Amino acid sequence: MSDGFAHSQSALRELAQAALDHAAARGASACEVDVSEGFGQSVSVRRQDVETIEYNRDKGLGVTVYLGQRRGHASSSDFSPAALAATVDAALSIARFTAEDDCAGLPEAKRLAKRDMDLDLFHPWEISVEGAIDIARRCEQAAFDVSPMIRNSEGASVSAQQSHFVSANSLGFMGGFATSRHYVSCSVIAGEGEDMQRDDWYASRRNAAEFPDPARIGDYAARRALSRLNGRKLKTRKCPVIFEAPLASGLIGSFVHAVSGGALYRKTSFLVDSLGKKIFPGFVRISERPHLRGGFASSPFDDDGVATCDREVVEGGVLQGYFLSTYSGRKLGMPTTGNAGGSHNLLVQPGKHDLAGLLRAMGSGLLVTELLGQGVNYVTGDYSRGAAGYWVENGEIAYPVEEITIAGNLREMFGGIVDIGNDIEVRGSKQVGSILIERMTVAGN
Repeated sequence: MSDGFAHSQSALRELAQAALDHAAARGASACEVDVSEGFGQSVSVRRQDVETIEYNRDKGLGVTVYLGQRRGHASSSDFSPAALAATVDAALSIARFTAEDDCAGLPEAKRLAKRDMDLDLFHPWEISVEGAIDIARRCEQAAFDVSPMIRNSEGASVSAQQSHFVSANSLGFMGGFATSRHYVSCSVIAGEGEDMQRDDWYASRRNAAEFPDPARIGDYAARRALSRLNGRKLKTRKCPVIFEAPLASGLIGSFVHAVSGGALYRKTSFLVDSLGKKIFPGFVRISERPHLRGGFASSPFDDDGVATCDREVVEGGVLQGYFLSTYSGRKLGMPTTGNAGGSHNLLVQPGKHDLAGLLRAMGSGLLVTELLGQGVNYVTGDYSRGAAGYWVENGEIAYPVEEITIAGNLREMFGGIVDIGNDIEVRGSKQVGSILIERMTVAGN
């Protein structure tokens, strides 16, 4: 069939409805179903030789049933009628043995999405294996062409992926759509002996026609690796720190985690009861735009089937809303925000400077381009990560630094944001430029 899927959208809808009907016939008071299918291919080359060629194709059926306030869930990768019935029955069996939860259940019917939207999320990439190999080779060769100091490679990869799904529940909601996501990446090693450094770069797009020239990706990966040669350690100090845009996205991710329902109702977040309070400086604005055309996290509804909508999460530095699913909202005594499954295209309002402008604004300090480890304590907000990057003097990069640790507290870091760059690198659900923080501890020698 067209688009390469083994099952059409209508076939997925029929499967979902069959599961709902079987659950009702078996005595479920409510039911929700997710049916999905995806496939793709990935190739990788290393030193121009093909290392891997992988094909993937998978499908899944997930069923959640309710017996009053008792909940059970089961899943299967078999779409046959017998397997579908067995999956529903397994979920019902689990529900009978679970404890009642007064927050369990489907969303209010009035909050469910009522209409379909074309958000331009599906652009299948019909590329042959030979074509993908050629792109990967050109990408890697461009890296080697930069300098003879590019001695080795961890490879270049090309991946084309597409999927579609249908979600439905017994309140009459049924929705689904197809999506695509493709990427080109390159990772190389510069130097030799004891002074060797690796770095990488990649581009991810829904529409492969929007990819930059693969040679630019390899070229930039090489230049990043070369710029890290002859790295130094720093003496322990407190100084301004810039998180490069791809890492700044992770910083915003830490904020999202801290104000998400699960962490809030469990009281495992340093931002419990922070609604309406100032978290960031007054110039910080964070908007959620779930209907952004082509966005990596765009959707007309969340994982509960609740309709999504534009909103301001942070305005004037003040937290305007949490990230809540139906369940976590009930646990907190608040309505869902349509965020079951996560956030939808968070846009952090940029300032007027690009990265070079941020460096000049900082004067002297640390530019962080790599983070290591997972040293974030969301209960206290304490933050400590291994890092590498560049020391900056008089607004210019002076030399690379390595084997350091940056530390602070997320509450103080958020409040200490001095500027946000306009050098946005769109790779995921959060769109943000580099972030300059007034002061952090940098531990070295």
